[in-house]
Amino acid sequence: MYLAINILGLIVFLAIGWLFSKNRKAINWKTVGIMIVINLILAWFLTGSAAGRAGVKAAADGFVWIVDVSAKGTVFALGDWYNVKNLNFICSALMPILMIVPLFDILTYIGFLPWIIKWIGRGLSYITGQPKFESFFAVEMMFLGNTEVLAVSGMQIRKMSKERNLTLAMMSMSCVTASILGSYILMMPGQYILTAVPINIMNALIATSMLNPVQVTPEEDTIEKVGNTDNGKKEPFFSFLGDSILGAGKLILIIIANVVAFVALAALIDKILGLFWKPLSLESILGVCMFPFSWLLGLPVHQAWDLAQNMGMKLVTNEFVVMGKVTGAIDHYPAHLKAVLTVFVTSFANFGTLGMIIGAFKGLANKEDNDYIAHNIGYLLLSGILVSLLSAAFVGLFVW
Repeated sequence: MYLAINILGLIVFLAIGWLFSKNRKAINWKTVGIMIVINLILAWFLTGSAAGRAGVKAAADGFVWIVDVSAKGTVFALGDWYNVKNLNFICSALMPILMIVPLFDILTYIGFLPWIIKWIGRGLSYITGQPKFESFFAVEMMFLGNTEVLAVSGMQIRKMSKERNLTLAMMSMSCVTASILGSYILMMPGQYILTAVPINIMNALIATSMLNPVQVTPEEDTIEKVGNTDNGKKEPFFSFLGDSILGAGKLILIIIANVVAFVALAALIDKILGLFWKPLSLESILGVCMFPFSWLLGLPVHQAWDLAQNMGMKLVTNEFVVMGKVTGAIDHYPAHLKAVLTVFVTSFANFGTLGMIIGAFKGLANKEDNDYIAHNIGYLLLSGILVSLLSAAFVGLFVW
């Protein structure tokens, strides 16, 4: 019965994409169908086949190994503080970013990562029939992050139509950054974290091609190079590396500030709501809103309710808040609940990301395009939620 509900949920989530489409007649159903089949195969292979599970486990172990190596620097800098319980989140989840971000930046500097992104993007475009740049952009997000990819795509953004720029903004709600996966894996099941990454890419393309179908001519469909400076020359390596390390440090501070602020604000809202009615809380309100969608993922009512609370909290705060909340306890969850929760939270889809994307476009696009995106902010949020739901539904089909 629960499998049938999960299948129904997948159909409902796709129907939502059709229902809220800006131009239903322009939806390319052949392309959507191809991407759905690809996602079904990916979800089955990564979770239901021995080879896929072994590959994902090896990748997860690789990230854990990188995190363990990065811990040597943390221990050297913090000494005995490293094992203090109150600093566990900072030390274990965030400090590895100081090594992993520069590592990915070095791979970009030497040209290896852009080469991988380019060919995967072109291959994805050929298979799915999606525009080359949108496919390229989706793969870039997986490695570089949403605002970073927007920054290096500035020239392209200024050449594109406002409708295509809206597509990029919507897709930016659905990504994660490869350099931060090590932090996620320390808090949630690594096999589902890594499974969510390619599934999110396909669902970002599915959601945007339904919600915002845009016709792109061959002349418009061009790809800009990644990682060049304004004059086309690379800066000296150690200067580049220093900037990368400083950027990683700023990222850690931003994450800490957001987590502290959002957790505190959520607690304040709960206290205020409790003045009116003690059982009332932010989680309970958002849980009611998300419960129907949670139930459609194929869960018993009590598990669907718990999942809905975490879904709502993730959208208002961020994925780190939810991951920190369920760390440890999630190991004892039923397999299906563990999978759909992990996949759902593995994205940047939250209210805070909306501000980041709008801010990025203010510095990259002209006023007309930026105003158009700002007027469609509801579509950005809908796209991010829809991608997370679709990804959880696809993976949930094969994990019981």
